[in-house]
Amino acid sequence: MTAAGAVETVFRIESARIIAGVARIVRDVGIAEELAQDALVAALERWPESGVPDNPGAWLMASARHRAIDLVRRRETYARKLAEMGRDPDALPRADDPGDTDPDSIDDDLLRLIFTACHPVLSTDARIALTLRLLGGLTTEEIARAFLTSEATVAQRIVRAKRALGRAGVPFEVPYGTERTARLGSVLEVIYLVFNEGYAATAGDDLLRPALCEDALRLARVLAGLMEREPEVHGLAALLELQASRTAARTGPDGAPVLLAAQDRTRWDRLLIRRGLAALLRSAETAADAGTGLGPYGLQAAIAACHARAVRYEDTDWPAIAALYGRLAALTPSPVVELNRAVAVAMAEGPAAGLALVDALAADPALRAYHLLPSVRGDLLERMGRTDEARAEFVRAAELTRNARERALLLDRAGR
Repeated sequence: MTAAGAVETVFRIESARIIAGVARIVRDVGIAEELAQDALVAALERWPESGVPDNPGAWLMASARHRAIDLVRRRETYARKLAEMGRDPDALPRADDPGDTDPDSIDDDLLRLIFTACHPVLSTDARIALTLRLLGGLTTEEIARAFLTSEATVAQRIVRAKRALGRAGVPFEVPYGTERTARLGSVLEVIYLVFNEGYAATAGDDLLRPALCEDALRLARVLAGLMEREPEVHGLAALLELQASRTAARTGPDGAPVLLAAQDRTRWDRLLIRRGLAALLRSAETAADAGTGLGPYGLQAAIAACHARAVRYEDTDWPAIAALYGRLAALTPSPVVELNRAVAVAMAEGPAAGLALVDALAADPALRAYHLLPSVRGDLLERMGRTDEARAEFVRAAELTRNARERALLLDRAGR
């Protein structure tokens, strides 16, 4: 690998930790990212001549932190900043200090960065863009391509997000108490939304965007390692591991979707399933220690585990899945959860029972443009032999979806 290639690879892996470590010094994620980029430029200039250092990540971290310390010392308000931080100039970390790469302090900084990037003061779109940029290491072009929007739009979201954090005076810290609980929900939501967009793209020509799934999985694993006593952190990690285990079987050779009932389960990733089941157990144990039951992500992971444990589609424990959806609906009422529960009830008790639940959701405004409502209804009508009605529902679902692969599948079902 060339020196330039090594720089790019190392920076992709280490960028989140570098930005987090620098942000602890400058207290501004925007400036921290700029200083990390400066360190990257320095590496591109020096490594081709001097060679790749033995610990390239530590080199980049030291270079970025050295720049951060110099910046702080140049500020006219340096003394006031130190007073606010309760620190002495000599107590600031040296760029060549061996302690720069201490994994515990870096992990603390990384946790602060996650909570900062996902602060509720930002819109959901801004949180997603900033998280993918700072923690996922994605470029503006990659984020734009993943979400089928323009680079200018993504760049604008990121710039505005940084400014909004600055204007709001969001501290670079991990909150505690009730604020921590509220903020953790925002963090988990962003990771969940990133994964979902990769697992079932809302628009475009491809059903899957595996890179987004991988980024979300990596973030969930990092968070689980940093917050070992939080049940829902492990619940989300379990859910994503179990869902990701099916990726290889979800599309055919031509990229067309393969429905759950027709998937080749030998292609499901057993390692990811084992990781997911272990994370689910950890979620249940930490919830029990806290005197609570599984949360929303934990319950969704338990549902995914029912599918993962079934060797054949016919072996799926649908009554258990229906019961889990009932618990999820009681915990977080949602028409989408009710629609999923209707599918499970239809499998456990017959299509007529499921159709009654689906029809009760037909007037819900939240599902008016949701293509899976007519898709599910079409499936149940087909199973009941009401083919003309089923065909109309599949056509309506095809008109509502913005994903080309899903549209083709629905029109094919209508044709058949």
